[in-house]
Amino acid sequence: MRVLFTVSSWPTHYAALVPYGWALRAAGHEVRVLCMPSQRDAVAGAGLPAVPILDGMEVSVHNRLSYVREALDGDWPYPWTPLHPVTGAAMASLADFDTAAYARTDGARYAAGSARSHDAAVAYARSWRPDLVIHDPVSTEGLLAALVLGVPAVLGLWGPVGTHEPASPFRLLPADLGGSFERHGAGPFSPDLVRYALDPCPDAIAPPVRAERIPVRYVPYNGPGTPPEPLPAIDRPRVCVTWSTALSTMTGPRSYALPHILEALHGLDVEIVLTATRADAAALGDVPPGTRVLQYCPLHPLLQQCDLVVHHGGSGSTMTAIATGTPQLMLTFASEQACTAQRTAAAGAARHVPGPAVSVASIRAAAAGLLTDPAHRRAAADLRRAAEDRPSPVDVLARLEKLAAA
Repeated sequence: MRVLFTVSSWPTHYAALVPYGWALRAAGHEVRVLCMPSQRDAVAGAGLPAVPILDGMEVSVHNRLSYVREALDGDWPYPWTPLHPVTGAAMASLADFDTAAYARTDGARYAAGSARSHDAAVAYARSWRPDLVIHDPVSTEGLLAALVLGVPAVLGLWGPVGTHEPASPFRLLPADLGGSFERHGAGPFSPDLVRYALDPCPDAIAPPVRAERIPVRYVPYNGPGTPPEPLPAIDRPRVCVTWSTALSTMTGPRSYALPHILEALHGLDVEIVLTATRADAAALGDVPPGTRVLQYCPLHPLLQQCDLVVHHGGSGSTMTAIATGTPQLMLTFASEQACTAQRTAAAGAARHVPGPAVSVASIRAAAAGLLTDPAHRRAAADLRRAAEDRPSPVDVLARLEKLAAA
């Protein structure tokens, strides 16, 4: 069969879909991945055929707009003002963002780009004639193309956040800025249009969805890179820290918690292993003595050698830690990450420190609790076993083939 993927402009969003593409190709099925030109090399680097024809809003702008909307609605929980959605510059107050001017200029441009992107996906689908479409939550082009062609669309969830969160200010699926669903006769757009969802989450952290769930095992794909050499055995805990300056470009410079994290952990009897890009490592400057810095290191093989991971609550880091049974300390600065952290902490496998409470003292106390309370290690192991019991991407092929043939 032919399977069309559509993906967003942020690689970690569609990383969870990559193993499905591998499984389909290995089984002899044809795969194409529609993406924005900025993602062509990343998609091709994962070994999947990239078709760079999509357009529209970059995810960073989309997220900053979401945060401003939350602030205007009184749902922004942080003591600082969100960044300007378009420029990413700091704003003294929400009055610095002229919503009317945005609607006339940048808003209209993004809406036109969204319309072009959805139209391009529909046109490609009509030409290529896929039997099935798989899309990530931010790339609704795939959902529309499937509805127009009358073939099944499957949403690939990336973690414990669902399409129908009961009380959350954010939307997992973006708005239809260009009115494309109604223009193509498939609207009005709503998350209820999603009929099937590949769900990689164990039941203890299951996201709320109204679609039919297709349970699947999460197979970590953290991008290309060289696995680390086996780290030497030590007589103290090893703590992985993964953080990125990219978070600051969306949630503001006060979300750059890495210096606080390193200072907090340095006060404990642990070995710190920091994975970072070359630019992030250079920007950090001096690190505490004994800190091991690894660049471009895939997270999955690294966490297999660690006793704890500290991160910002992103779904990729969360699900990779679940796959390795690693307890997690999650410091969150956005609503989606906070939701992910709350569910993982409720399952006992993590502790959650929301952004306003992040400090050297709070990080040190939470990390110490995770390392000394064996209940967290047991809960993380339980989640890992529950994840391993789910069908692999290869195992769900029969379900996808049945959907396509119906």
